[in-house]
Amino acid sequence: MASPPESTERLVRTWMASERDEEVAETISEISSGSTSLLNIVKALGEYLTSEEDKLRTKGVEFLSAVLSRCPADKINRQAAKVLTAFYCSKLEDFQNGLVSLTKFPSSTSEDTPGILDAIFMHVKMGGLVVSDRFHVFTIIDTLMARHRQAIQNMNDDFIGRYVALVNNEKDPQNLMLAFAIDRVILIEFDIANFVEPLFNITFCYFPISFRPHPDDPYGITTDDLRQMLRGCLNATPSFGPLAIPVFLEKLIAGSPMTKRDTLESMSLCFPVYGPALARSSARKLWNTLKLEIFQPMNSTIEELALKTMQDLVKTIYADQSTESADSDIVGLARDACEECIHILREPEKSQAKPAIKILCAFMSTTPSVSQYIVTQTAPHLIKLYTHPDNVAARPSVLLLLSDLIAAARDSMIVSSALKVPAARDPAFACLLGLVSTEKLLSNEELAFIVHNVDEILSEDSEEAEDASAPALQLLVTISQKASHLIKEQTLPLLFGMLPDDAPAREAVSERARVWRILSSLNTLCRQPELFETMVIRLTTKLDLLCLPSSVSKAASLDNQNREPRAAYAHSILTTLYQTLLGKVDEAHTDVAKYVESLLPRLFNLFIYSALVSNEENELIATDSRLITVAGQIIATVVQNVAAQRQDSYIKAVFSAYIEGDIKQISEGQHKIPTTSTFLPFTRDLVILLASAVIPLHKEIRIPVSDLNVLLSNLSAWSLVDNSTDLQRESAWKMISSILNKRSADTSTFIENMLQDFWPRYIADRALASENRNIAIKFWVWISKALLVCNHTQASQFTEVLFSVFDDEDIKWNAAKTFGDIVRTDVVLTKQNYAVIKMLYAQRFVGRILPRLIAGAKDPSEPEKQVSYLVALTSLISSIPKVLYVHEMSALIPLLVRGLDLPDHNIRGQVIDTFLTVADLDSADIVSDHVLSLITTMLKNSSVENMPSVKVRISALKYLGVLPSIVRYDILHPHKAGVIKQLAVSLDDPKRAVRKEAVEAR
Repeated sequence: MASPPESTERLVRTWMASERDEEVAETISEISSGSTSLLNIVKALGEYLTSEEDKLRTKGVEFLSAVLSRCPADKINRQAAKVLTAFYCSKLEDFQNGLVSLTKFPSSTSEDTPGILDAIFMHVKMGGLVVSDRFHVFTIIDTLMARHRQAIQNMNDDFIGRYVALVNNEKDPQNLMLAFAIDRVILIEFDIANFVEPLFNITFCYFPISFRPHPDDPYGITTDDLRQMLRGCLNATPSFGPLAIPVFLEKLIAGSPMTKRDTLESMSLCFPVYGPALARSSARKLWNTLKLEIFQPMNSTIEELALKTMQDLVKTIYADQSTESADSDIVGLARDACEECIHILREPEKSQAKPAIKILCAFMSTTPSVSQYIVTQTAPHLIKLYTHPDNVAARPSVLLLLSDLIAAARDSMIVSSALKVPAARDPAFACLLGLVSTEKLLSNEELAFIVHNVDEILSEDSEEAEDASAPALQLLVTISQKASHLIKEQTLPLLFGMLPDDAPAREAVSERARVWRILSSLNTLCRQPELFETMVIRLTTKLDLLCLPSSVSKAASLDNQNREPRAAYAHSILTTLYQTLLGKVDEAHTDVAKYVESLLPRLFNLFIYSALVSNEENELIATDSRLITVAGQIIATVVQNVAAQRQDSYIKAVFSAYIEGDIKQISEGQHKIPTTSTFLPFTRDLVILLASAVIPLHKEIRIPVSDLNVLLSNLSAWSLVDNSTDLQRESAWKMISSILNKRSADTSTFIENMLQDFWPRYIADRALASENRNIAIKFWVWISKALLVCNHTQASQFTEVLFSVFDDEDIKWNAAKTFGDIVRTDVVLTKQNYAVIKMLYAQRFVGRILPRLIAGAKDPSEPEKQVSYLVALTSLISSIPKVLYVHEMSALIPLLVRGLDLPDHNIRGQVIDTFLTVADLDSADIVSDHVLSLITTMLKNSSVENMPSVKVRISALKYLGVLPSIVRYDILHPHKAGVIKQLAVSLDDPKRAVRKEAVEAR
């Protein structure tokens, strides 16, 4: 016999000495290139494979197995595979991984299969193997089953009997996944007549799966993975049926909710496989057990699963019965269950009636023959109950049952007549909702008839009609999704006709409530594109009539008493449009964007015209800042949903109007803008509309100005002049903040000027009036927020300078509060407005600022700054999630207790809310150390004499109520009498909400 190449021997000896992977890889490379062969490897390993030393022999086999696991399949011929298979079969007690590789090679044929299996069954004792070795055994059998199934089928009884003994008592989830896969193949493709019970035992012993994966499980096997694989075995053969049904019933009766759920889902899968004969013979036992889970459910999920399992049982029993079957042909479970449920329905007002009708409805979704039988038995019974004069009081309950029996309740006259009886309206609406929701059940004429009857209720002016409006609108909304033209032609003209052209008088409370109810109905109804388009046209027309009467002289004649109701009415109309738009956005309607061409120009037309022609003697309603604010919200919502390309052209038109006075590009409507008036948008509230158009722009949209820094500087200067209102300032600041956040790279000059010029000039200068300085600080918040959210490199400088004024009596409180304002979420810098929001920006900010604030609040060396640090601390933690500060609770609680003595009521409220937020955390020991101070300050803050804020009083009482749940009884008991005595004061509080909380606290 020729000696192996020297390089092969060298690689073998080197590996035996070092066990490095490099030698295995190099060996594989030589085999692949043809420099050596597997035979040479075996020759080189000869002395090790035959060594009398166990250690050397083991290492030799390990090297050979490692080479086999990577060896190209074409390098192992049939003869080599046969020899190696025989070799590894003789070593199976200690080495299985070699066979794992060999059985996958094409050169391993079905001829080897019986020998390999015989060796496994003879030599392998699974109980003595570690998990990984057992996995190798399962892998070998799984591979043989996949590649040489016929050879194993030829062994049949000899294989199955020994396989069952081999795999019994396996518990490892990875091995079980393979075992279940092998079991399913055996159950489906082998003759198991002699082994039904043993196979049943090795599969059902795992039911239900109780495995819970370890958090560090490297295989990622979940409970559901095992459950699905096991179910594949449970429903693999009808032979399991007689053995499985008693097990299922036992688990269902005595099991936990999770066990019940698993059992019900498994039964549903198994019934069709086990067959109709077994289902019929077991039907009574199954019915008696399943109905308990419906009539007396442990929870709603179990109830739903029990109904589905019942459906699958009925489908299995009656699967072969034709639709033409007569009622007399329905025997067994369906007839018995139907009769039992109908007997229960004789008392429709009883609690058992609801589950009974659920069962009947579930049966109707099984087979055509059963469905037909249920309808013919149940519908006449319920209609007879409804029409019987002795059952008038039970009619609402009967209609509720009919509403669940959708396909049976075809006589709309019964339901429609019930709409005229207030006590029966809710059940009638429920029934009608079921009818209109069913595809192709009602004709267009029938839907129109229902709309007509519902419209009559909406037109009523009574308390009963108001109570019925919600279900009525829900029904109309459902109809609008199928036939919106019916709502457009019948309901909308009715509702718009009920809206007055002029506002109800201030003292007409009921009329104003009716107007708001109609607008709310329109908001609910007009979500569909066709309906919303009609709504926009009608409401904007009515808005024009309200805000701009037929003559300016008429508008001038309005005194303040008449102006306010009109403004409120106009505000309600705009709010309805805005809320409907939000609903459409939530429902992902694609037609929102088109209103940039129609609705927005009409709004700009109305408000620009009003701003230009209005004066002190003739102040039009549309100059009211409340109306402009809502109009801005509408503009923002529409622009948000416009594509970036259209946003670009639109914002160019907006700036052309605001900067150059070219109003025609954005304004279109019945009001002709006077050419004699000069458009000066920054002198009135129209800056709100500009901000609303700018804030929702995509970040890639450029603001159409020559120098963005100049624009921001001009806006900043304008916002700080004395005649600017708070609303105008805030709109300008929000716009600046949004631009800075998205275009920070283009605004570096402005950012630098803010630090170098604005801060020292408008905030740090202590000679300025405190009011102006505090206004500038509010602006500073918006700048800081914009840069913080996008992780700008200079963001920290904007917060750092705030510490320098902590000793300034005029502004230190507002400066301290900004630390919470800066990090608090807002409606401007959001994903919906396409703001640049970096991940973990808040965490980084808190991680940098919180320790410094805690240290400053503890430091007594600078008492004038210590209070500022405390205010900043309370403001910050009230603005962030508790997860960001919970690790500092031991240091925070003493400081928060001090914060309860601060004179600012809002800060006290924030502190108490923070205590309530962390009450569920493990802070009992820390709170216990300060329990006396907490009780004293909470009692003080709960008294109307010491605390004018109702919100703070309620929060203080709430915290007193939760203290016993977080502090031990022996610590609280000495204070019990005093607290109860002091709470008596709050029981006489003038506010009912405070009195209620005081009762809860006692």
